[in-house]
Amino acid sequence: MTKTTEILRELVSFPVLGGQSNLSIVDYIRSYLDSHGVDYYLVENNTEAKVSLHCRIGPAVDGGVILSGHTDVVPVEGQSWETAPFELEERDSRWFARGSADMKGFIACCLACVPEMLQAPLKKPIYLAFSYDEEVGCLGAEDLIEDIKSIYAEKPAYTIVGEPSMLHPVVGHKGICFLTTTIRGAEGHSSRIREEVSAVHEAARLILWLEDKMDTLIAQGHSDDRFTPNHTTLHVGKIHGGLAHNVIADHCYFHWDVRTIPEDDTDAIIDEFIAYSRERENVLRKRFSTASINTEKLHPVVPPLDTPEDQSVVNFIRTLSGVQELETVSYASEAGQFARGGFQTVICGPGDIAQAHRANEFISKEQLEKGEEMIQRLIKTLCGA
Repeated sequence: MTKTTEILRELVSFPVLGGQSNLSIVDYIRSYLDSHGVDYYLVENNTEAKVSLHCRIGPAVDGGVILSGHTDVVPVEGQSWETAPFELEERDSRWFARGSADMKGFIACCLACVPEMLQAPLKKPIYLAFSYDEEVGCLGAEDLIEDIKSIYAEKPAYTIVGEPSMLHPVVGHKGICFLTTTIRGAEGHSSRIREEVSAVHEAARLILWLEDKMDTLIAQGHSDDRFTPNHTTLHVGKIHGGLAHNVIADHCYFHWDVRTIPEDDTDAIIDEFIAYSRERENVLRKRFSTASINTEKLHPVVPPLDTPEDQSVVNFIRTLSGVQELETVSYASEAGQFARGGFQTVICGPGDIAQAHRANEFISKEQLEKGEEMIQRLIKTLCGA
């Protein structure tokens, strides 16, 4: 068993879901770094139950490279796993476990190469940056990025986010925000639907507004053929409200998300929806004075990633990966946040995104080996920088 696989076995054994404390897995990473004499910094959340970690290996000079990953995974409940999801198991030259592809395989590659980083005559530094709660809105990345910018006097040049891309360079992804809208109306007998305020009926009207807004953006030519689908999407995933078929619903809520192409402004779309909600609220209050419509962002807006091909990081990652063709993806990640933070940023990591978030998630042995080889090429490159 290779060192990378040994580390991956440890990493996947921590069932840290998005939203949960990640202290256990970070304690393992800290212990590993301690064993190699690597100093690191911790960035805690306000409850000190979650923490991001970053460190620098190499000289304190401008032009280094950040390797970014997240420590949380998505749930396995309700999925039909053929293996124990938090135990690494080998089958047919594949390593099965939750997080093996998304994205503990990349973190394992980074950690396994720490001894080589320490021994190499690096002329530019390598930074490791591991965050929490990526799977529930990239919550830990913002503070992590700001801490990196404030702690180090020098400025890193590039960030490589190791989301599973089959080690193909990804230069663009959509932005995202998850939201909940809650409507409060007036309960009563269903025969009085014109006199009372049905929260369910109003929710339906608001949901149709979201769909109409998506269609309007498409009709106005807001499209980007690098993505599938090639437009901004607005989607309602869950709705709940009402008491009985003959009782007017006084309460309803729905969960929705907006995923924007780089051309569109997530906040502007949300603000327009809230303005429409205020208009509807004023209409409803003519019938019921305390009727209300409130929308809450479940996390800050995660910006799109849109790295121009003429940025130097593009040729850099082409050289490291050995792949010339550039890709875009429709999911969101911390890459957009790093780019907004002032770092030229790309996504490139081992494993297949098609394996992420599903039962029997795996990373192939070949991808894990190639991921380690890419980090080793990075080390050699920065020795000659």
